[in-house]
Amino acid sequence: MLRDTIHRGLRPVRPWMVYTLGVLPALLLVIDVFTGNLGVDPVKTIEHRVGEVALQLIVAGLCITPLRRFAGLNLIRFRRQIGVLAFVYATLHLLVWITLDLQFRWSEIGADLVKRPYIIVGFAAFLMLLPLAVTSNNAAIRRMGAAAWQRLHWLTYPAAALAGLHFILLVKAWPAEPLIYMGAILALLGLRLIPRAAPRRMPA
Repeated sequence: MLRDTIHRGLRPVRPWMVYTLGVLPALLLVIDVFTGNLGVDPVKTIEHRVGEVALQLIVAGLCITPLRRFAGLNLIRFRRQIGVLAFVYATLHLLVWITLDLQFRWSEIGADLVKRPYIIVGFAAFLMLLPLAVTSNNAAIRRMGAAAWQRLHWLTYPAAALAGLHFILLVKAWPAEPLIYMGAILALLGLRLIPRAAPRRMPA
Protein backbone atom coordinates (compact mmCIF):
# COMPACT_ATOMS: atom_id res chain seq x y z
CA MET A 1 0.00 0.00 0.00
CA LEU A 2 1.06 3.58 -0.64
CA ARG A 3 0.67 4.42 3.06
CA ASP A 4 3.07 1.65 4.10
CA THR A 5 5.55 2.71 1.41
CA ILE A 6 5.50 6.29 2.72
CA HIS A 7 5.99 5.09 6.29
CA ARG A 8 8.96 2.97 5.27
CA GLY A 9 10.44 5.85 3.32
CA LEU A 10 10.11 8.24 6.27
CA ARG A 11 11.49 5.82 8.85
CA PRO A 12 15.14 6.94 8.45
CA VAL A 13 14.18 10.65 8.69
CA ARG A 14 15.51 12.31 11.84
CA PRO A 15 14.47 15.63 13.44
CA TRP A 16 17.66 17.39 12.34
CA MET A 17 16.81 16.49 8.75
CA VAL A 18 13.45 18.25 9.08
CA TYR A 19 15.17 21.34 10.48
CA THR A 20 17.74 21.22 7.67
CA LEU A 21 14.97 21.10 5.07
CA GLY A 22 13.20 23.94 6.87
CA VAL A 23 16.26 26.17 6.56
CA LEU A 24 16.29 25.90 2.75
CA PRO A 25 13.77 28.74 2.12
CA ALA A 26 15.92 31.07 4.22
CA LEU A 27 19.06 30.02 2.33
CA LEU A 28 17.36 30.63 -1.01
CA LEU A 29 16.31 34.05 0.27
CA VAL A 30 19.91 34.86 1.25
CA ILE A 31 21.06 33.85 -2.22
CA ASP A 32 18.46 36.17 -3.75
CA VAL A 33 19.70 38.99 -1.50
CA PHE A 34 23.28 38.65 -2.81
CA THR A 35 22.23 38.14 -6.43
CA GLY A 36 19.80 41.06 -6.42
CA ASN A 37 16.73 38.99 -7.27
CA LEU A 38 14.35 40.61 -4.81
CA GLY A 39 12.66 43.12 -7.09
CA VAL A 40 12.19 46.85 -6.65
CA ASP A 41 11.37 46.62 -2.91
CA PRO A 42 13.72 44.02 -1.40
CA VAL A 43 12.60 44.60 2.19
CA LYS A 44 8.94 44.00 1.39
CA THR A 45 9.90 40.91 -0.62
CA ILE A 46 11.89 39.48 2.29
CA GLU A 47 9.10 40.32 4.73
CA HIS A 48 6.48 38.69 2.52
CA ARG A 49 8.47 35.54 1.76
CA VAL A 50 9.40 34.65 5.34
CA GLY A 51 5.82 35.37 6.41
CA GLU A 52 4.44 33.11 3.69
CA VAL A 53 6.82 30.29 4.64
CA ALA A 54 5.58 30.62 8.23
CA LEU A 55 1.99 30.33 6.99
CA GLN A 56 2.84 27.32 4.82
CA LEU A 57 4.42 25.59 7.80
CA ILE A 58 1.37 26.35 9.95
CA VAL A 59 -0.85 24.76 7.31
CA ALA A 60 1.52 21.78 7.10
CA GLY A 61 1.26 21.31 10.86
CA LEU A 62 -2.53 21.39 10.67
CA CYS A 63 -2.44 18.62 8.05
CA ILE A 64 -0.85 16.07 10.39
CA THR A 65 -3.89 15.14 12.47
CA PRO A 66 -6.31 14.79 9.50
CA LEU A 67 -3.76 12.72 7.59
CA ARG A 68 -3.43 10.34 10.51
CA ARG A 69 -7.16 10.16 11.14
CA PHE A 70 -8.51 9.93 7.60
CA ALA A 71 -5.58 8.49 5.62
CA GLY A 72 -3.79 6.46 8.27
CA LEU A 73 -0.58 8.38 7.59
CA ASN A 74 1.19 8.96 10.88
CA LEU A 75 3.50 11.98 10.69
CA ILE A 76 3.03 13.01 14.31
CA ARG A 77 6.75 12.75 15.09
CA PHE A 78 7.42 15.65 12.73
CA ARG A 79 4.84 18.00 14.22
CA ARG A 80 7.16 19.57 16.78
CA GLN A 81 9.82 20.38 14.21
CA ILE A 82 7.25 21.88 11.83
CA GLY A 83 5.81 23.99 14.65
CA VAL A 84 9.21 25.28 15.73
CA LEU A 85 10.11 26.17 12.15
CA ALA A 86 6.79 27.99 11.71
CA PHE A 87 7.57 30.07 14.80
CA VAL A 88 11.10 30.82 13.59
CA TYR A 89 9.82 32.14 10.27
CA ALA A 90 7.04 34.08 11.98
CA THR A 91 9.69 35.66 14.21
CA LEU A 92 11.79 36.53 11.17
CA HIS A 93 8.70 38.09 9.58
CA LEU A 94 8.20 40.27 12.66
CA LEU A 95 11.89 41.17 12.95
CA VAL A 96 12.16 42.18 9.29
CA TRP A 97 9.19 44.51 9.79
CA ILE A 98 10.72 46.06 12.92
CA THR A 99 14.36 46.28 11.80
CA LEU A 100 14.43 46.64 8.01
CA ASP A 101 11.00 48.06 7.20
CA LEU A 102 10.42 50.53 10.04
CA GLN A 103 14.07 50.62 11.21
CA PHE A 104 13.30 50.68 14.93
CA ARG A 105 11.05 53.74 14.70
CA TRP A 106 9.19 52.72 17.84
CA SER A 107 6.61 55.48 17.76
CA GLU A 108 5.61 54.47 14.22
CA ILE A 109 5.64 50.80 15.20
CA GLY A 110 3.35 51.52 18.13
CA ALA A 111 1.02 53.58 15.94
CA ASP A 112 0.84 50.79 13.36
CA LEU A 113 0.03 48.23 16.04
CA VAL A 114 -2.94 50.37 17.06
CA LYS A 115 -4.18 51.66 13.69
CA ARG A 116 -3.58 48.88 11.15
CA PRO A 117 -5.91 45.86 11.55
CA TYR A 118 -3.65 43.42 9.70
CA ILE A 119 -0.75 44.20 12.05
CA ILE A 120 -2.96 43.77 15.13
CA VAL A 121 -4.21 40.42 13.82
CA GLY A 122 -0.72 39.25 12.85
CA PHE A 123 0.77 40.27 16.18
CA ALA A 124 -2.03 38.45 18.03
CA ALA A 125 -1.22 35.31 16.03
CA PHE A 126 2.47 35.68 16.91
CA LEU A 127 1.68 36.06 20.62
CA MET A 128 -0.34 32.83 20.46
CA LEU A 129 2.54 31.01 18.80
CA LEU A 130 5.05 32.24 21.40
CA PRO A 131 3.96 30.00 24.33
CA LEU A 132 3.68 27.05 21.94
CA ALA A 133 7.29 27.49 20.87
CA VAL A 134 8.50 27.94 24.45
CA THR A 135 6.79 24.72 25.57
CA SER A 136 7.73 22.60 22.54
CA ASN A 137 10.20 20.48 24.47
CA ASN A 138 10.07 17.38 26.66
CA ALA A 139 10.97 19.30 29.81
CA ALA A 140 7.92 21.57 29.42
CA ILE A 141 5.63 18.60 28.84
CA ARG A 142 6.89 16.91 32.02
CA ARG A 143 6.59 20.12 34.04
CA MET A 144 3.09 21.01 32.81
CA GLY A 145 1.66 17.53 32.49
CA ALA A 146 0.41 16.10 29.21
CA ALA A 147 -3.20 17.29 29.65
CA ALA A 148 -2.29 20.92 30.43
CA TRP A 149 0.28 20.95 27.64
CA GLN A 150 -2.32 19.67 25.17
CA ARG A 151 -4.83 22.34 26.24
CA LEU A 152 -2.22 25.07 25.77
CA HIS A 153 -1.41 23.82 22.29
CA TRP A 154 -5.01 24.27 21.23
CA LEU A 155 -3.83 27.86 20.68
CA THR A 156 -2.52 26.51 17.38
CA TYR A 157 -6.04 26.68 15.95
CA PRO A 158 -6.89 30.36 16.58
CA ALA A 159 -3.28 31.30 15.75
CA ALA A 160 -3.61 29.61 12.35
CA ALA A 161 -6.93 31.34 11.64
CA LEU A 162 -5.49 34.73 12.61
CA ALA A 163 -2.40 34.13 10.47
CA GLY A 164 -4.62 33.45 7.47
CA LEU A 165 -6.69 36.56 8.19
CA HIS A 166 -3.49 38.60 8.55
CA PHE A 167 -2.49 37.62 5.01
CA ILE A 168 -5.91 38.53 3.60
CA LEU A 169 -5.95 41.95 5.29
CA LEU A 170 -2.33 42.61 4.34
CA VAL A 171 -2.89 42.43 0.59
CA LYS A 172 -5.87 44.83 0.80
CA ALA A 173 -7.67 43.05 -2.03
CA TRP A 174 -9.15 39.67 -2.83
CA PRO A 175 -6.52 37.77 -4.83
CA ALA A 176 -6.69 34.00 -4.89
CA GLU A 177 -3.54 33.18 -2.90
CA PRO A 178 -4.50 34.41 0.60
CA LEU A 179 -8.03 33.10 0.13
CA ILE A 180 -6.65 29.66 -0.73
CA TYR A 181 -4.55 29.65 2.44
CA MET A 182 -7.54 30.71 4.53
CA GLY A 183 -9.76 28.11 2.87
CA ALA A 184 -7.19 25.40 3.60
CA ILE A 185 -6.92 26.48 7.25
CA LEU A 186 -10.69 26.51 7.75
CA ALA A 187 -11.06 23.15 6.00
CA LEU A 188 -8.34 21.55 8.14
CA LEU A 189 -9.89 22.96 11.30
CA GLY A 190 -13.33 21.80 10.16
CA LEU A 191 -12.10 18.24 9.68
CA ARG A 192 -11.39 18.12 13.40
CA LEU A 193 -15.12 18.64 14.08
CA ILE A 194 -16.16 15.47 12.24
CA PRO A 195 -17.19 12.89 14.85
CA ARG A 196 -15.01 9.84 15.08
CA ALA A 197 -16.58 6.66 13.81
CA ALA A 198 -17.50 4.17 16.54
CA PRO A 199 -15.12 1.18 16.63
CA ARG A 200 -16.49 -1.91 14.93
CA ARG A 201 -17.42 -4.76 17.20
CA MET A 202 -16.16 -8.19 16.36
CA PRO A 203 -18.96 -10.69 15.72
CA ALA A 204 -19.66 -13.01 18.64
